[in-house]
Amino acid sequence: MIHSWPALIIGCLLLAYWARVVRMAYKFRRRDKIELGANFIPPEPVGRLLRLMWIPLVVLWIVFPLLEAMRERLPWLLNPMIQWPVMSWIAVVIAAAAFAATWVCWKRMGKSWRMGINPAEKTQLIVSGPYSYVRHPIYGLSSALMLATLAAVLSPMMILVALAHLSLLQWEARREENHLSRLHGQAYRDYADRTGRFIPIRRRRRSAS
Repeated sequence: MIHSWPALIIGCLLLAYWARVVRMAYKFRRRDKIELGANFIPPEPVGRLLRLMWIPLVVLWIVFPLLEAMRERLPWLLNPMIQWPVMSWIAVVIAAAAFAATWVCWKRMGKSWRMGINPAEKTQLIVSGPYSYVRHPIYGLSSALMLATLAAVLSPMMILVALAHLSLLQWEARREENHLSRLHGQAYRDYADRTGRFIPIRRRRRSAS
């Protein structure tokens, strides 16, 4: 018997999301001979450490909604503290929209899509489509997907997973920005100056003096 349809749908969306990520990494590795599958396992030490922290979080992120959907009884750490049926269905809509928008971003990135930093590799700087407004739209959408999961499964453990995931996204985004600034120089710094990190922003143009 299904205990929570919103949790089940979100859990299935997460399975599809991360299955797509793994498939893309495998495809890039075979097609373009990219070592370690488009940085699925980054070559630099800090990136590998982050990945070791991130993979268990992703597994828990997928498992917790599925447990909530199928459960009869769960330990209190996994049991939602508050349940809002309407909010849970709103969360499903947000999660589905975030997944669809992420797919658009993956398509826009094309061969430049990577999961981590390889200091020895130079990829094209993508500044069109969603990237003309936001430097890290995939990370922003991943944050929305995580918050949607949290709205549907507000358990103590899910809160911890969400805080850890969102913190790692912030850390990785800043590391990537430093890397791209070194790689592309002033072109990237100009791009960063006119875009938001996770959400679109509008900067006022400086008046000529």
